[in-house]
Amino acid sequence: MKIVTSQQKSKKTQTPQREESLSELHGLNEVSWRLVAPFWPLQSLIAVNPLQGLEDLSFSEALEKGAQLYEQTSFPQEILTLNTISIKYFQAFFDEGQATIEMPLRDQGLLQAWKRLAVYDAELVGKDKNAASWIQSLPDLPEGVLHSSFIRLGLKREDWGHFLTLLLATLPGWAAHVKYLEDWSGQEKKSLKIEFVALRAAILALLWPEEKPISVLLKKQETPLGREKILKEVIAAEETYQEHLLTLLETGDPQAKPDYPLKAQLVFCIDVRSEPMRRAIEARGNYETFGFAGFFGVPVALQKKGERAPYAACPVLLKPEHMVEEPGLEKRSRLSSATFKRLYQSLKYTFTAPLALVETLGPLSGFWMGMRTLFPRITGALYSVVGYLRRRHVAPFDLSGIPLKMQCDMAENALRGMGLTHNFAKYVIFCGHGSQTQNNAYASALDCGACAGHQGGDNAQILAQILNTPSVREQLAQRGIRILEDVTFLAAQHNTTTDDISLFGEAASLPALKEIREDLQKAQQEVSGERIQRLPVRRKKGKRVRSYAWDWAQIRPEWGLAQNAAFIVGPRSITTSMDLEGRTFLHSYDWEQDKDGAILETILTAPMVVAQWINMQYFFSSLNNVAYGGGSKVTKNIVGKHSVMQGNGSDLMTGLPLQSVYAGDNKLYHMPQRLLTVVYAPVARLKKVIHRQEVLQRLFGNEWVHLLCIDPQTGERFSYQDIERIPTREELQKQQRSSRRQS
Repeated sequence: MKIVTSQQKSKKTQTPQREESLSELHGLNEVSWRLVAPFWPLQSLIAVNPLQGLEDLSFSEALEKGAQLYEQTSFPQEILTLNTISIKYFQAFFDEGQATIEMPLRDQGLLQAWKRLAVYDAELVGKDKNAASWIQSLPDLPEGVLHSSFIRLGLKREDWGHFLTLLLATLPGWAAHVKYLEDWSGQEKKSLKIEFVALRAAILALLWPEEKPISVLLKKQETPLGREKILKEVIAAEETYQEHLLTLLETGDPQAKPDYPLKAQLVFCIDVRSEPMRRAIEARGNYETFGFAGFFGVPVALQKKGERAPYAACPVLLKPEHMVEEPGLEKRSRLSSATFKRLYQSLKYTFTAPLALVETLGPLSGFWMGMRTLFPRITGALYSVVGYLRRRHVAPFDLSGIPLKMQCDMAENALRGMGLTHNFAKYVIFCGHGSQTQNNAYASALDCGACAGHQGGDNAQILAQILNTPSVREQLAQRGIRILEDVTFLAAQHNTTTDDISLFGEAASLPALKEIREDLQKAQQEVSGERIQRLPVRRKKGKRVRSYAWDWAQIRPEWGLAQNAAFIVGPRSITTSMDLEGRTFLHSYDWEQDKDGAILETILTAPMVVAQWINMQYFFSSLNNVAYGGGSKVTKNIVGKHSVMQGNGSDLMTGLPLQSVYAGDNKLYHMPQRLLTVVYAPVARLKKVIHRQEVLQRLFGNEWVHLLCIDPQTGERFSYQDIERIPTREELQKQQRSSRRQS
């Protein structure tokens, strides 16, 4: 790659040596960023393994390497000053509307804006009369800025790569946000990553004392003490849990069938919070439940009322091909709602308008604030009534923009993926899920990860609408999925904070569904009573979980996915009636309907990978909440409307808050352990899937995820190591041919 700056184009020809240096810096920068995991903004928080860039290493090696990179607590003073100054500029440049005054020159890009402003920064140029002229002499391209900064620092060429990694590892939260913006946001931000390190390198070059050798920063960091002990504790916890789970699975009956005729079939997200609810509903009798990724196979972008832009309501590994507008949404109403929202925000954040805003709305706001503080259950009940009326009168989506064939493909893939292709109940209910909390910066982290940190009720409604379309059913019948005319597909929302399940549309009040609604209410009471026992509260009453959803002082409205430990792929019959303690992701799978293993391959490379991200986020947020977590909710602040920091100038906190993984300041609630994936499928089929997918070889082979296969044809169990030792059919044929030649 040949890199030439604009200055060099206008002044003189680039020397071959400098061209080579800039090209090398560009390549080294790309390599260094592979260690950084992206971090999604607060509006759509997605769980990510913070050591995702180290998954090519074994888990134990990555644990040590991660500690060296991210868990250091002592830095030379220059690094602390570098971070303070860098954060000042990053806060301003990456702001998304929180700041009253925008950063000047933002439209010129991060590095160019900094170069124009830094010459007026007393922290950078106040003590060095030549600093301003050096900044002005920097090249336009970030590779050139890096090269000039490294020369000023006296950095040896063989240390360039290490130093680039150091610039990222000493401010990993902001680096993670930049990684998201350039690689995952879909925005045109193709040079942010290299501008990020170039800016930090230039600032450090200005701060570094001439008499101090830069080599002091390049010494290998020591691993924090106690790492081996922690790993032993993790392994012990994993072995205890695995033994417990396998004992439970031995009692399962793969041939068990639900009681017919069924009142209804309900399809839940694979989320661990769905497991207790599924168990409670099935206990009511004549119900069958399924588990499927909570976007229900509908990868669309949704335009909601009052929102300026649509959002992708599907896993981040997918890109939506179609945009669907919220029912009843008109351009005029969308404009007026969005305009009012922006007007209120602008008045709130300007210098003088908040005074008038308080004078105008103060009495009403004060009264309502008092009600929400003193009587959260009453205010919650009022909101619930409004929500009920909205759900009851929900209008159908306009799906005309999605071709009929695409709708049929979505429907078929979803039904086959969950193993629901025959024996349909009269009512089939797709239950999306979402959390309900107040004053919670991490609210989207409690929503559906399969919907990119949004609630899944809309996806459930779209799939139900597609499957209720006669032309879709005709096409499905030709593909081998026959749905009788009296079968009705419904949509619902599972509120994971209150455990309520609310039906959408006419189903919310139809007399024919009265018994189903009553059973759902009984299941809610049972699950709430069970879950309240695990929350660190004094009064253990199930009714109190409703108040947590509306109490804006509640730091633990629910436990989310804490204590997640396993991912089970198989029919519900192997886990029916088992108390899995809300610790397992349950994905339905019928191996007899998946002859080529395509469905299993999709499950393991998409939902399971997302589950592994969740598992690792909880793992590391528990392991070291300062380095990998979010710190205490009590002392956090929102920055730029996209992230949180501790105090007013820290690195971005990219993990879960302390209260999500600790029951008290020193009492750990989520025990760190790696995900155990249990697959109920023929071992030969599973081996083929693994051999086709490098990501599975990496996760299983490097022990980021434990694997157990239960072969339904023989009942035998196989670990990943066992599976690798089993020869494939092709290997057996090759061995036989070799034996014949030798004989």
